[in-house]
Amino acid sequence: MSRLRLTRVAGGVALALSLAGCTTMIPAYERPAAPVAAAYPGATAAPAGAAASDIEWQSYFGDARLKRLIDVALQNNRDLRVAVLNIEQARAQYQVRRADELPTVGIGATGTRQPNGSGGISSVYTAGVSVTAYELDFFGRVRSLSAGALAQYLGTEEARKNVQIALVSSVAMTYLNLLADDELLAVTRQALATREDSLKLTRLKFDVGAASELDYRQAESLLEGARVTLAQLTRQRALDENALVLLLGQSLPADLPQASGITSQNLVNELPVGLPSEVLARRPDVRAAEQQLIAANANIGAARAAFFPRITLTGSAGSASSQLSGLFKSGSFAWTFMPQLLLPIFDSGRNQANLDVAKVSRDIAVAQYEKAIQTAFREVSDALAGLVTLGEQVRAQAAQVNAEAVRFRLADLRYRNGAASYLDVLDAQRALFAAQQALVQAQAQQVQNQVVLYKVLGGGWKTP
Repeated sequence: MSRLRLTRVAGGVALALSLAGCTTMIPAYERPAAPVAAAYPGATAAPAGAAASDIEWQSYFGDARLKRLIDVALQNNRDLRVAVLNIEQARAQYQVRRADELPTVGIGATGTRQPNGSGGISSVYTAGVSVTAYELDFFGRVRSLSAGALAQYLGTEEARKNVQIALVSSVAMTYLNLLADDELLAVTRQALATREDSLKLTRLKFDVGAASELDYRQAESLLEGARVTLAQLTRQRALDENALVLLLGQSLPADLPQASGITSQNLVNELPVGLPSEVLARRPDVRAAEQQLIAANANIGAARAAFFPRITLTGSAGSASSQLSGLFKSGSFAWTFMPQLLLPIFDSGRNQANLDVAKVSRDIAVAQYEKAIQTAFREVSDALAGLVTLGEQVRAQAAQVNAEAVRFRLADLRYRNGAASYLDVLDAQRALFAAQQALVQAQAQQVQNQVVLYKVLGGGWKTP
């Protein structure tokens, strides 16, 4: 007879489990409208081709040295390592919440000895299988928490992709800074050599009385100015190399391939921009913000379910005996079944406060999601503005360098033949040096802007 009752109880528990999975109180999720324009300002017709988020970084970058550096950084960078560990942590937390949806079954043994009314001692020993405080999730509290944990886990995965995108971009930008430093150092050394020759010539003229001391001191000042610039650039290059080492997570490898020039990076030039809605759907940072919003929305369902009865089941089946030696003998089978229902009546407003907190957290998540969209929209717009103007800037700057080079040659020739003052030579030297520096910087900005555009369009996280 006891086994028949146990079978009925088990059937009731199974029915309760099936009913418990029928509903939740999570509000229906609707993606907020993007608070940005329908198109980027000044955007032209997009070229045909793969979207930036579908182009692997190995295919986008053409410099073999840069690709090797990015690969080293992806293996050793500590920020990326932390992001990966955060995924593992979020996955474990989700598994914990997911396990709460199912009963926890264990095997245990207990022994109780206590005085009885006749002055003796009563003993009860039990051993068997037990289920302790399993919650029948009729109102979806546990499943809401599980859904929130799942969204948190998916959000950390998107965050890892975003960290990888930022890392790839940072390595490329720092590497391009190093290339620009090297070219600026070359320009400075060339200017230094030219000014040393000018100083020697002016010194000879000064010694024979063909030039004044003012000319000589001006030439000396110009030379020392070039040495100041050389020291500054040498220091800046060391700082940029230190920054690259930090990104790599190790020292620079000794067997790096030969570097390409800053104007020979062979990047994928044409990237389809598309509509803002398409880009926003591909960017991991925006998708991570949306997962945080989904998690906050799920927490509202858990807070709502707290207002309703909470039903828990505790039961066991096994052997019981008043003698330890009588366990597991014939006729010692026993079972217990203890359901519990708890309906909150007065909790000093705790449940309502928790619901208010969940709703405010959802509103905060909405604002953060919208801000992520606006930030992404601005980043793409800024990169497109640079794409339009930097090409023309480089062209004009190169033309200015050519003009200043011709001017300097003419001024120097006239001075050597006594047809012009040294002031004309000094002015031409300064202008040529400044124009050469500006050209290198503009070329670096142009290539870096292409890297930024690739980044803000969601490129850099795919692996082949």
